[in-house]
Amino acid sequence: MNESSQKPSLLMFWGCFIALITTAFAFITRAFMINNAAMWPRDFGLDKVQAQELFGAGIWPFAISIILFSLVIDKIGYRFAMLFSFVCYAVYAALALLAYSTVKAEGLSGQGLLDAQASGLRLLTIGSIILGLGNGTVEAFINPVVATMFSRNKTQWLNILHAGWPGGLVLGGLITLGLGSAATDDWRLLIYIIAIPAVVYVLILIRLEFPVSERVSSGATYKEMLGEFGVIGAAIASFLVFRELGNVFQMPTWLVWTLIIASVAAYGAYCQSLGRPMMIFLCLIMMPLATTELGTDSAITGIMEEPMVAAGFNPLWVLIYTSAIMMVLRFFAGPVVGLLTPLGLLAVCAALAVGGLYWLSMVETLTTIFLAATLYGVAKTYFWPTMLGVVAEQFPKGGAVTLNAIAGIGMLTVGIIGGPLIGKMQEDSARVAVTKQMPGVYEQVQKESEYFLGKYTAVDDDKLKALAAEQVEQAGGVIKSAKQGALAKVVVFPLFMLVCYLILIAYFKTQGGYSAVHLGAAGDLTHPSHGEGGGVDRDVTADEAIADGMVGPSG
Repeated sequence: MNESSQKPSLLMFWGCFIALITTAFAFITRAFMINNAAMWPRDFGLDKVQAQELFGAGIWPFAISIILFSLVIDKIGYRFAMLFSFVCYAVYAALALLAYSTVKAEGLSGQGLLDAQASGLRLLTIGSIILGLGNGTVEAFINPVVATMFSRNKTQWLNILHAGWPGGLVLGGLITLGLGSAATDDWRLLIYIIAIPAVVYVLILIRLEFPVSERVSSGATYKEMLGEFGVIGAAIASFLVFRELGNVFQMPTWLVWTLIIASVAAYGAYCQSLGRPMMIFLCLIMMPLATTELGTDSAITGIMEEPMVAAGFNPLWVLIYTSAIMMVLRFFAGPVVGLLTPLGLLAVCAALAVGGLYWLSMVETLTTIFLAATLYGVAKTYFWPTMLGVVAEQFPKGGAVTLNAIAGIGMLTVGIIGGPLIGKMQEDSARVAVTKQMPGVYEQVQKESEYFLGKYTAVDDDKLKALAAEQVEQAGGVIKSAKQGALAKVVVFPLFMLVCYLILIAYFKTQGGYSAVHLGAAGDLTHPSHGEGGGVDRDVTADEAIADGMVGPSG
């Protein structure tokens, strides 16, 4: 089913939209329970490292499941994927409630309490991993479903669909704040609210007929779909997937590389294609894009938290505010995309992100912080869904693989490369500032750590607290200012993106302007002859397709 042959089901679209809201509810409630010292840290005896490990347990499975499901979703069907995601939410809820009962049993003390906390933490960790798999599965089916239903306007509708994420953060955040101390006293309430959108989306979608993907209905083969992503794309995804699994399960390096090489070799032996050059280029852009959009969140929240608390506000209002901006703007993406084209919109957003991050690196008052955060919030609004739209419009033969794999690459990049790299930039700035302004102090508070690019030094909080009181206060101020100033270095990511988008815009100008590619009934490629909104569909010859990077030897 696609727009050319059948009217899209708006009920199915809203079912997918609510499914995405469920993922946002799951994210924000877990973040709140992990970061609130009176909730999971207290009940399960978590230190900061354990808390972040538990948080990560709900993140990394998302990226892995979205990639793996994309390989098989056309075979197992969207309905199975939808039901699997719902089962994941149900299992997570059951395990979380069981963990609550474990640590809240009467008469616990001493070693008995420690054993209960350890048992409860295992339940929460397993439940979080299953929850992450469910969240990734949601994206694995909603993206291709919406791209199929709105095959002639993919970028606009993928933006509207992904308004569900910030919309869920807003709604979930407001509910969490509204529950107040009741949620702190009994955090099961935050587990229950996830059930609301989960039950709604499964009741909506279970009785609807899912569309046949554009790739399948056109007759494009499974091999052709894999060929669009190709060996190079598979190598990027495999490296990130097995690198993350190796970190989580502490695999030896030789095993990680064996799995990477074996998976890439098997993929290449089957598809016999290096991948489309433009697709690989977009995968490379997705790495700094995801880092710019998601990797900076914790740094920006840290900047805004102190003045928010000083003004008497809950720091959660920062996330609600920026999410509300993104939600509203994504709903009205159509006119913006029509005016600028998808690549033009991405270029403008990259330029705004450069300005927003640079401004955030120097602001001090609550008002200017919010103004800078507003600019940055507008900038990052269209990044993720518009990139998905470009991939869906330019590589329809890639189906679920190209659409979902690039999203998985983005998520994994943030955790493995982008987030740690931003942290390294901040620690380097802190080292330089403390060394310059407080000679001899940094050597007393430093510790050596290691990340994917090698060793680095960071500030050890325990050593910092051991200094004299006046030194602690002075050093704290210097470090905070330095880490905020490091955001000026992060502009390298959106700046790189801007250059890449300008290159793509220049390329498409040589082809007559940006236009979406469509699959014909026999698997042939067509696109409007004069830009995205104008002209009529025409067949793309083999020579033109190869020149455009749409097809290759296996296409």
